[in-house]
Amino acid sequence: MKTNFLLLFLLVCSLLSSRVQAQAPRQQLLFNADWKFHKGDVTAGEKADFNDADWRRLELPHDWSIEGPFSQEWASATGYLPGGIGWYRKTFDVPTGFRSKKVFVYFDGVYKNSEVWLNGHFLGKRPSGFASFQYELTPYLKASGKNVLAVKVDHTEFADSRWYTGSGIYRNVYLLATDPVHVGLWGVGFTTPDVSASAATGKVTVSVNNMTAAAATVLVKSTLVDPQGKVVATAQQQVQAKPKIDTPAAMTLKISKPSLWSVDKPSLYKLRVALSVQGKVTDEVVEEVGVRSIRFDANQGFFLNGNNLKLKGVCLHDDAGALGVAVPMDVWERRLKTLKEGGCNSIRMSHNPHADYFYALCDKLGFLVMDEAFDEWEEGKNKWVEGWNVGTPAKFGSHQYFKEWADRDLRDMILRNRNRPSIIMWSIGNEIDYPNDPYSHEVLNTGRNPQIYGKGYLPDHPAASRLGELSKHLVAVAKKYDTSRPITAALAGVVMSNFTDYPASLDVVGYNYQEFRYPEDHQKYPNRVTYGSENGMARSAWAAVDSNAYISAQYLWTGIDYLGEAGKWPQRSNGAGLLDLAGFPKPEYYFRQSLWSDKPMVYLGAMPLPKEQQRGGHRQLNATWNWNAGDQVRVVSFTNGDAVELFLNGKSLGKKQGREVSWDVAYQSGELLAKSYKKEQEVSRTVLKTVEAPAAIQATADRTALSGKAHNLAQIEVMVVDKNGNPVNTATNEVTVAVEGPAKLLGIESGDLASHEDYKGTKRQAYRGRLLVYVQATGAGPVKVSLQSPGLSGKAVELKASL
Repeated sequence: MKTNFLLLFLLVCSLLSSRVQAQAPRQQLLFNADWKFHKGDVTAGEKADFNDADWRRLELPHDWSIEGPFSQEWASATGYLPGGIGWYRKTFDVPTGFRSKKVFVYFDGVYKNSEVWLNGHFLGKRPSGFASFQYELTPYLKASGKNVLAVKVDHTEFADSRWYTGSGIYRNVYLLATDPVHVGLWGVGFTTPDVSASAATGKVTVSVNNMTAAAATVLVKSTLVDPQGKVVATAQQQVQAKPKIDTPAAMTLKISKPSLWSVDKPSLYKLRVALSVQGKVTDEVVEEVGVRSIRFDANQGFFLNGNNLKLKGVCLHDDAGALGVAVPMDVWERRLKTLKEGGCNSIRMSHNPHADYFYALCDKLGFLVMDEAFDEWEEGKNKWVEGWNVGTPAKFGSHQYFKEWADRDLRDMILRNRNRPSIIMWSIGNEIDYPNDPYSHEVLNTGRNPQIYGKGYLPDHPAASRLGELSKHLVAVAKKYDTSRPITAALAGVVMSNFTDYPASLDVVGYNYQEFRYPEDHQKYPNRVTYGSENGMARSAWAAVDSNAYISAQYLWTGIDYLGEAGKWPQRSNGAGLLDLAGFPKPEYYFRQSLWSDKPMVYLGAMPLPKEQQRGGHRQLNATWNWNAGDQVRVVSFTNGDAVELFLNGKSLGKKQGREVSWDVAYQSGELLAKSYKKEQEVSRTVLKTVEAPAAIQATADRTALSGKAHNLAQIEVMVVDKNGNPVNTATNEVTVAVEGPAKLLGIESGDLASHEDYKGTKRQAYRGRLLVYVQATGAGPVKVSLQSPGLSGKAVELKASL
């Protein structure tokens, strides 16, 4: 009897909970499931009665370009992958709780030229492939019966970017329902103008949207909840919301002893904003926010919460190799954690707004972010088709709709992301002033120009003076929506831009690959805040930051290898990253770790002894100790200790001081051991062993418990090993992957920049002995991932998916 009563009680509680949830004033659903897709153009694809029975069924996000195939007919700039036209359609019933509300569809990003219809009614077009946007569905929505949402995506001009962009609805889509009186899109703003260890002031702004026919008296209430779940501040304001327009509200929150957001302790508060009309709550929005202060100084650099801090940054594009740009959050979380382990504390979003979850990860993990809007303004840049700086470039690109859309794209980027504590700068452009691509100036006939297209001044090109006019306008647009962060841009042609008003329009000025200009320009423009917005990997480039108090930052090009911006075929990716396409660290990563991280580390690699006048370079290093007997080999070690001692088969080859040291060694099979010392005490060590032939597959999943409802991803690191379990870093064995159970193989990545293997296939050659396998849960139950290769002992990885 007691058991039956308990079950009945739980059932009633469940029904009440469902009822409360169904009646919540604001409801949001992830709208990614059960779409249909057709690659190619169709007639009347927007019509509700169009027959899409033979279209492919899929789940968003989706990038059709990554499905290939790779071909020379496409552009090196975008990874030799196709563009074209694609159509998406979704047939759906309106959820019960949505039927009396205003209903919207929100797209986080569609590349590009998207056009959207509901039941045959045109909702709008968004040219930008990086902007987020929303349409109201209510006027054309059938409360009962089937509704059809149709999206046409036009990426016909495939060579329209200098890097891989993908094609399609490649980010999340959401269905949103609100009461007629609600907070407008991105309608909550939060800043902390006054911050100290003892107290802080939070400023809240709210845009109240009244979609009724009459004015309404609205009570706007803000509640701040600390990281421990305690309410620490409240404020409210009553406003008269006129119909059909947005009405502003503003409140001040007093925060005692705030938990400050920082790179080492990224504390996040929850800001709840509720609207009430006649005592009834009509909307509630919850935002994660941080309490922190930022400041740039022309002489002392950057300050976070009053503490001077060097920005150890990397530039990142959107793609993840095998996944294209339809990248699940779990993938970026793994990548960002690896970068953090390497000492990185800042990210430059190159060269466009990124996925919504990316910023949430930066907030959570403690990265400082430069958010960037454009790679070109009103004039187009070169988009290489046959190879970087080879042949005749294409000129398609976002400049084609700059005049009509730039102000709105910039506004939307800022409003969408303005509450992110991680964001410390808004960038209005990257290398807009690249000399002669397209702007030019007479000064290019003289002086030192590290980046230039052509030779000297090109009088038939647009005048550089236009840079000052456009930048002044864009800065004014940005400051209309946020004055709490500085406006910046990454300048490639400082020698030219210094003869314009461009740098003076900016609050902080980024220099790309022009460290040599720092001392001269700091003296010539003493009030200019200067930093490295894009930089190479050389030790000297970091020294220019580390040794100059007035230079606050370095942003390496790049944090991770990326598709596109490639050389001649068959190269289809760019290998400038600290991590490869699979997110595996490269030798350069460990060198950077030796400069940026305080956690004791030592790296050991080897390469052929460079010939006379030949530069060695970190890219030639490999963590392997398999050479021919008698070979002269250069062994290189990176450390953040004081010194490294190298041992070959137990015999010391000497101790050397410095972050990067090397020994020229006559190869002997066996074991290399490197010991790192600090103040004469060993703090870390690493080993390289001579290995035997490939014998088996080893595999480790980053997680074994998955949520089918959340479509969690297991990222399985696969390694080819010898009979003793030692990694064979030169192995190229082909590995076949089979997945059994409620999961699917999302992709396999090797990191090989020139591989043309099918990214949607079930097999791939190992590169440097490794692969990364992406497996995504689709339901609940046991999952088995089998890895096989001819001549090698196979491996099975067991996963468990639950709802």
